[in-house]
Amino acid sequence: MSLRILTPKPKRPSLLEICSGDLTPKRFYQLVSHAVTSGVFSSDSFVSSKLLLLSLSHRRLEFSRSLFSQIQNPNLFACNFIFKAFSLSSCPQEALFQYNLVRRRYPHLLPDDYSFPFLFKACGRLSLPHKGQELHAFTVALGLQTDVFVQNGLVSMYSECGLLHSARKVFDFLPVSVRDVVSWNSIVSGYVQSNRNRDALQVFEEMLAFTRPDNVTLVSALTACGKMGCLHLGWQIHGLVLAGGFALDVFLGSSLIDMYAKCGSMDDARKVFERIEQRNVVCWTSMIAGYAQSRSFKEAIKLFRGMQLDGVEADAAMVACVISACGHSGALDHGRWVHTYCERSVFYTNISVKNALIDMYSKCGDIIRALGIFHDMRTRDVFTWTAMITGLALNGDSVGALELFSQMEASSDVRPNEVTFLGVLSACSHGGPRIEHYGCMVDLLGRANLLNEAEKFIRDMPIQPDVVIWRSLLFACRTYGDMDLGEFVAKRIEELEPRKFASRVLLSNLYASASRWHDVSRMRKGVALQGARKQPGCSLIEVDGLVQEFIVADCSHCQIDSIYETVRGMNKVIRSERFD
Repeated sequence: MSLRILTPKPKRPSLLEICSGDLTPKRFYQLVSHAVTSGVFSSDSFVSSKLLLLSLSHRRLEFSRSLFSQIQNPNLFACNFIFKAFSLSSCPQEALFQYNLVRRRYPHLLPDDYSFPFLFKACGRLSLPHKGQELHAFTVALGLQTDVFVQNGLVSMYSECGLLHSARKVFDFLPVSVRDVVSWNSIVSGYVQSNRNRDALQVFEEMLAFTRPDNVTLVSALTACGKMGCLHLGWQIHGLVLAGGFALDVFLGSSLIDMYAKCGSMDDARKVFERIEQRNVVCWTSMIAGYAQSRSFKEAIKLFRGMQLDGVEADAAMVACVISACGHSGALDHGRWVHTYCERSVFYTNISVKNALIDMYSKCGDIIRALGIFHDMRTRDVFTWTAMITGLALNGDSVGALELFSQMEASSDVRPNEVTFLGVLSACSHGGPRIEHYGCMVDLLGRANLLNEAEKFIRDMPIQPDVVIWRSLLFACRTYGDMDLGEFVAKRIEELEPRKFASRVLLSNLYASASRWHDVSRMRKGVALQGARKQPGCSLIEVDGLVQEFIVADCSHCQIDSIYETVRGMNKVIRSERFD
């Protein structure tokens, strides 16, 4: 008798085992279809969550949203998957929409410490502080005030929304023992983004006493140093990088290069650049931009050539920087070569690249080529118009520049900026300026509180400034309380008009605004000793065809009693309205 060995049938893999493996798109959709039609998707929350996670991992966001809507009773894991995916996507508003939907349909399903950071991320990216504050209140109700992940998300959200005082309150409320490196990074980067660089460096220094920084912290601190021009502190942070054994990756390396470049130390920037082994386009861009900012234009062009030999593909920001360097150095042949390089690249349609080409050709004297690029552009921003207006003025076509400015004004979607006006004034200058043009510019700078710039503009004028221009600057000094410059300007006016005392009166008012009463008395005594009197103020109005004249402290008007009685009545009404 022969024995037959019975072998068990191979076990059929379960749905969950299939979910755990790598799936092709076709196999994935078959699996979802089977789960839905068999009822497993709606009955087994773990399977539905797993399929949803697989969908999100393959970046099928639209399909994931449809899939999520079909889950009868989603668990918190599935909700958090959706919140995370959409908060990091190109449509973060969908994360908040899904959150509101879940809260309305399933009020018993409360978000947790994993949910809130992604919801705060969406609020920050969308600049929705009111929604963030609503979620903040909910975290307090749930007792998550000291949860480090939730609080870090809050600090970042408030920082991104520009509410630094709220971000700092949340940060300060978090106990020092609970804070991690992300907590410190959130507040430091928030200060840097809001251009409060001194506060950022102060918090960074405080952080060193409690927590070891990471590369993110160091990048933020170096950015703050660069913005402030603090080379000495930048050296100290670089020393911390070397002593602490931090990896000099492309991000940290580029930040060091950028800091040294902004502080004017290109030799140190180049040393850092040479030490980076795996340079990417960010490193090359930082170095080339540094040379361009320090006006080492030939070095910038030379380094760009070296990058080409290294086989690194440029991006639009780098090319615009190199083109600008060509324009400043007058390297027209190099500029044409870069132009040809751009025409073969995908970023040739980039508006910044086109603007840089217009500027380069204008500076190099090829205004026809610049105009050709300008007229071929379908989309123009304020920098496009400004570059072309300035280019025409620079090449002596003041009429063309002013005509182009008129066309720009007629364009409803583009408004000129301060650089545009400088280009227009330059066109006026090349076309034969008059003293009124310079007076308008001084008045414009004075009203903008750019007093030093206004004074320098006057000194650099090719024609002798008149008393009107100096008086315009003196008015601005009085408005903004610049005592030193006001005294200097008053002397210039007195040299031009030694017998008039208007400048002394203005200077006296400037002293009074600073409570320098001794100087006020001295100025007025000097005016009185020379027999000068200030012309009293006068106003004119026309009533029933007759012009009525009123002079300060003059009571000779035939109806002066009735006028004062009316004024007293008006004052009573005003006081009663004010205190009601």
